[in-house]
Amino acid sequence: MKNLRLLFGKGNSIGQYGMIIALIVIVAFFAWRTNGLILEPTNVINLFLQYSYILILALGMVMVIIAGHIDLSVGSVAAFVGIIVAQSMSVWQWPAWAAILLGLGVGALVGAWQGFWVAFVRVPAFIVTLAGQLIFRGANQIIGQSTSVPTPDSYNGIGAGFLGDFGPDFGYSNGTLLLGLVTIIALIIIEIRGRARRRKMQAEVPPLWVSVVRTGVLVVVTLIATYLFGAGPVGTSVPIVAIILGVLTILYGFITKNTIFGRQVYAVGGNSNAAVLSGVSARKVNFFVMANMSVLAAIAGMVFVGYSNASGPADGTGWELDAIAAVFVGGAAVAGGIGTISGSIIGGLVMALLSNGLQLMGIESNKVQIIRGLVLLVAVAFDVYSKSQGRPSLIGGMMRQFQRKDTEQNTVAAQQPRSIEDQPEKVNVQ
Repeated sequence: MKNLRLLFGKGNSIGQYGMIIALIVIVAFFAWRTNGLILEPTNVINLFLQYSYILILALGMVMVIIAGHIDLSVGSVAAFVGIIVAQSMSVWQWPAWAAILLGLGVGALVGAWQGFWVAFVRVPAFIVTLAGQLIFRGANQIIGQSTSVPTPDSYNGIGAGFLGDFGPDFGYSNGTLLLGLVTIIALIIIEIRGRARRRKMQAEVPPLWVSVVRTGVLVVVTLIATYLFGAGPVGTSVPIVAIILGVLTILYGFITKNTIFGRQVYAVGGNSNAAVLSGVSARKVNFFVMANMSVLAAIAGMVFVGYSNASGPADGTGWELDAIAAVFVGGAAVAGGIGTISGSIIGGLVMALLSNGLQLMGIESNKVQIIRGLVLLVAVAFDVYSKSQGRPSLIGGMMRQFQRKDTEQNTVAAQQPRSIEDQPEKVNVQ
């Protein structure tokens, strides 16, 4: 039994991976109810094309929520950046690459603006981003004059394009097959290097069969995904936006798990006063968390504009709610300090598959919204109840087996910065 638990990470139980199990159950249920339609390659490809921008938002939102804040402006910021990028190409005749750089720059400026109010003026993020929601929605309408602005084909590939194909026709996308092969090799190398690292540090090394089974499961999932993306209609393959999402997921997973800044975000969200006393600059953490969220909102907005082939006045409406729902379903704590990148992606996939499956069953959109709301409420309530009973957070603990467990990297010293770059906030002790 001890070795079995190592498949899920030391200290975790099989029950702690409820959302992974829920994801599998949802797929199986809708595969049965739709006669396998939900697992058709065309549907899977369209699913990523339609929902990837929400998953990109979830990557930033989980860091905001871990730090103890909330961002209600991401939809409006995405629409604001989208209309500027569309205008730069359609009206100002900028090339696509310049428009993308402009969009990233605007997102960074918006994030710096909101981060300043949250971190240095100390206005609650809820109020700052609520104001931002109104400001940038209005700015979107003014710049675009409440009309749609088309974008050129040279740009639309980032949201609606696919990985290029090459070589002889085997009935599958060769580009997708190659990407799948590279991913499988990377998974095997990561597992081998992880075992070697643990031996070098004289840490506990799980039995070989545990590594084989764990890696085997990931390889099988990769093979299934490779088939689904590679077996679509001619001209389709892995969407470019899915590759962008994958790169961002790896990047932010590394930042949150393996960098001092990532540990500081958890420290500030878990106990801000204790973090400040230990030398963490809460102001700096809060500033960069909010700024980063707006940059990712800019990326999501540009991706959506590419997918839609135009920027419209209704873009971004309700996106913040979808991103927040994905993060909370994925295991983040309302009070902050808990959450994972991988968990948020799984939460987003659960919500996306739920909507997609219900639509394929012919359920009207109003009822779909009700069901999604109930799923969010039950997921968070179940997590709160588990913690109130003194048990570990069932959702918050999932996916920890993918985090490094090197004891030296998880010490208190590793969580603190090497120096204090600014004066920490005063703490009133009564």
